[in-house]
Amino acid sequence: MHNAPKPNIEELPTKAQLFRSTIIAGIGAVAIMVTVYLPAEYAIDPTGVGRVLGLTEMGEIKVQLAEEAEADRLLDEQRALDQSSSLLDSVFGLFLGAAHAQEAWQDEVTFVLEPGDTAEIKMTMEAGNTVTYAWTATGGRVNFDLHAHSGGESVDYERGAGQTEGAGTIEAPFAGDHGWFWRNRDSTPITMTIQVRGEYSDIVETY
Repeated sequence: MHNAPKPNIEELPTKAQLFRSTIIAGIGAVAIMVTVYLPAEYAIDPTGVGRVLGLTEMGEIKVQLAEEAEADRLLDEQRALDQSSSLLDSVFGLFLGAAHAQEAWQDEVTFVLEPGDTAEIKMTMEAGNTVTYAWTATGGRVNFDLHAHSGGESVDYERGAGQTEGAGTIEAPFAGDHGWFWRNRDSTPITMTIQVRGEYSDIVETY
């Protein structure tokens, strides 16, 4: 095996030569980046050389393709969000519909109460049954007595005078007809609307 000859110290580049070579290499790299890389990749052509060489057009195509790809990505994300939102809306709509169905009134009674007239609207309930109600008086004010009596037992739930609406829940302490006695003390006809839902077997109307 032969050893390589030791280089002569005079043949080695000096620090100044190395520095100059580095500067020249850096300038060349910058020149290549400005005249070739930037036009070809990003359509950035400050010198105009890239346009002459056809590199700027290549870069413009790449930039356009990248923009279209990004637009497609954003569109896909928006579609996914819209589909997710639509699914949530559908699920929410089902729950809302079910809740509304549960809250729907079983029966609605409407009648006109002439001045001075009276009426009774009662629900036939067993002991422990519960009924939710809401009522409105349109055209005037009414007096009422919400009560029940049966078999020697009686209960007064609520009384009111000069009222136009009401709502609440009653729980029957015993079996019988539970409901309202109405009286129109005004001088104009009153349209009564009574809505109920819950545990009862019949509605008894007496005018």
